Amino acid sequence: MRKILFFTIISLLVLASACKKTTEQFQDQPISDFFPLTVGKYITYSLDSTVYYTNFGTSAVVHSYQVKMVVDAQITDNLGRPSYRILRYIRNTPTDPWMADNTFMATNTGTSLEFVENNLRFIKLKSPIKQDGTWKGNSYINTNSVTPYLKFYDDWDYTYDSLNVPATIGAITVDSTIKVAEIDDQTAIDRTFSEAKYAKGIGLVYRNFLYWNKGNANGSYSDASYGVTMKMIDHN
Repeated sequence: MRKILFFTIISLLVLASACKKTTEQFQDQPISDFFPLTVGKYITYSLDSTVYYTNFGTSAVVHSYQVKMVVDAQITDNLGRPSYRILRYIRNTPTDPWMADNTFMATNTGTSLEFVENNLRFIKLKSPIKQDGTWKGNSYINTNSVTPYLKFYDDWDYTYDSLNVPATIGAITVDSTIKVAEIDDQTAIDRTFSEAKYAKGIGLVYRNFLYWNKGNANGSYSDASYGVTMKMIDHN
C-alpha cells in the first residue's frame, strides 16, 4: 500500500512539473514572436471603416479599403531607444495603385510593445504573455487633456483573453494566435469595444474597434464616433 501511494505521489509531482514547464514555456515567449519587427516585413489587410456623419449623424456608413503596413526602417525614438518606422499604404480596390497614407512607430522594449499612432502611444503587448494577464494599455495617453475625443481612452484594461489558439482570418488559417481584449463597455449613450489578435511569426492579423457616442442634444452620433475592422489577407 505504501509503495502504491509513493508511486502515485511521484506520478502526480511529475505531471504537475510537466504542466508547469509547459505553461512557463509559453509565458516566456518573447513579444517579438507575435510582433516581429524586420525591415521589409509587410502585412496587407482588408479594412472596413465605419463613419457616422450621414443624415446629421443619425446613421452609419461603411467604407471598404485595402491597407498595407510595411516596416520601413529602424530608427531611434525620442528616448534614444531602437524603434521601427512603419508606413501605411492604402487603396480602394485591389487594382488601384498603393498610396502612402500614414506613418507609425513601434518599439519593442523587451517587456512591452509600444505603438505610436497619431502621436498617441499605446502598449499593445506586455510580458509575460499569460492567460488573463492584464495591463493599462493606454497609460501614456493624457485622457484629461483638453482634447475631448481622448477621454474615451481612459483606464482600459488590456487582457490576454486566449493563448496559442488557431484562428481563421478571412480565407487564411493561422496556427497560433493570442487575443488581446482591450475594452468592452456600453452605456445608454455610448459604446466602446476593441480587441486584437496577433499570430505567431506574423504580427497583427485582426483588429476590431468601435466607438460611438450619442451625447449630442438631438441624440445623434458625435463627430468622434467611428469604427475600424482589419483582417489580414496577405503577408511575407
